[in-house]
Amino acid sequence: MTTKIPKPGAPVRGSKTGKPVMALFDLLGRSWAQGVIWQLADGPLTFRKLQDACDAVSPTVLNRRLKELREAGFVEHGSDGYALSPLGKDLLAQMRPLDAFSHRWASHIGSGDPG
Repeated sequence: MTTKIPKPGAPVRGSKTGKPVMALFDLLGRSWAQGVIWQLADGPLTFRKLQDACDAVSPTVLNRRLKELREAGFVEHGSDGYALSPLGKDLLAQMRPLDAFSHRWASHIGSGDPG
């Protein structure tokens, strides 16, 4: 079964034209999509370990996110469990500066910075 992921060039959430960046933001804006990518940053995890690392996200949501991220080419499944693909590692590298910026932003608005 093929999951329905946002596709560049087709209407997506926030963009009628489906600009690639908007399709990516649509996918990454889904519940636990970014969390899965962050949790796989240090290497492969089994479904159960990934679920535990994601604060016990429901198996239904985690399974759906993994299917979408696999279809998008960001996650692979192998003998060691789920892992970032080369494209997923590239995405993670692009997200790291945004993480650093988020800490500066949190400080700017006077929010507690949990790390």
